[in-house]
Amino acid sequence: MKAVTWQGKRDVRVEDVPDPKIEEPTDAVIRITSTGLCGSDLHLYEVLTAFMTPGDILGHEPMGIVEEVGAGVPDLAAGDRVVVPFQIACGDCWMCLTGLPTQCETTQVTSEGMGAALFGYTRLYGAVPGAQAEYLRVPQAQFGPIKIPEGPPDDRFLYLSDVLPTAWQAVSYAGIPQGGSVAVLGLGPIGDMACRVAQVRGAGRVFGVDLVNARLRRAKSRGVEVYNLRHFDNEKELIEAIRDETDGRGPDAVIDAVGTEAHGSAAARLAPQQASALLPRRISGPFAERFSVDRLAALHTAIELVRRGGTLSLTGVYGGMADPLPMLTMFDKQIQIRMGQANVRRWSDDILPYLTDEDPLGVDDFATHRLPLTDAPHAYEMFQKKQDGAVKVLMHP
Repeated sequence: MKAVTWQGKRDVRVEDVPDPKIEEPTDAVIRITSTGLCGSDLHLYEVLTAFMTPGDILGHEPMGIVEEVGAGVPDLAAGDRVVVPFQIACGDCWMCLTGLPTQCETTQVTSEGMGAALFGYTRLYGAVPGAQAEYLRVPQAQFGPIKIPEGPPDDRFLYLSDVLPTAWQAVSYAGIPQGGSVAVLGLGPIGDMACRVAQVRGAGRVFGVDLVNARLRRAKSRGVEVYNLRHFDNEKELIEAIRDETDGRGPDAVIDAVGTEAHGSAAARLAPQQASALLPRRISGPFAERFSVDRLAALHTAIELVRRGGTLSLTGVYGGMADPLPMLTMFDKQIQIRMGQANVRRWSDDILPYLTDEDPLGVDDFATHRLPLTDAPHAYEMFQKKQDGAVKVLMHP
């Protein structure tokens, strides 16, 4: 089959690889009909190269048709249409039963000290072959795949794999009071969708911050009060502008949908995650694990911006192990912080009622680009460079 493989920093290729097959009774194999390109994939493209191996199959946002199931998968059959969550979880362990499938005790990558295995996402999360491919082996298929109805296009449901539950969890963790205010930093796919989710869940005012005009226009068209960071001399001016709109306090919550991809200082771009890519492979991983420092521009802005007693919800990916944080400010402002990978099956039943013909979340036209899988190298470059208004790219085998 054809699959998108990682070969090095900024080097992805579509190659022929062996077809997946049933290996355990709880496996399924699906034929991919649509697969998404995620901002998290860009971390593998650019930053987390120390944890990758040439030939790794990328991708973690799949949907498609079940081709085959193992004997331990009673509720799926060949021909079923499914969306597959990006994390692999059993559904039966203590963590899964408490709503934390990202911490599944069956699939935790204990050898790396990490949580549940993920599709297509480094050896830290199990080096499981990913979903930017023609076919996908799905472990723990007795729990993970979400059956969806025939009829509507793939775009209606594909985002249940990652974008929708990630945005939904970000808003849930933000704890925005009814009629309250939230600022969303970063209007890429997750930040854009978080704005939409906040609106339908009762936020009174939603502020969106970004640097890219196309993303700002897109959010503004849906009623978000947008701020272009480039129009301010520094972050402090931005913070004051939003405070002026919130009785001088700042918003009730801030969602950081940027993470370590934030535009920071030149020195931050030389952080050990980047430096580790220049080291021999046998020592680059341990070096990055112990000494990596994120670019924290967005997080520092969020800490300053949120009102006293407010909540920060971090959904942008951070990977540093030695990040300095302004603990005095955080303690003095009595800030609450919640974060983590989205627990897809924890939220999927809450989201499904919004995926109707009325389309309140705008999923049917959420994608900005649809390309054949063979164009994956171009898709990665375009998305990484924010070219041609790219916000959400879907690929089709």
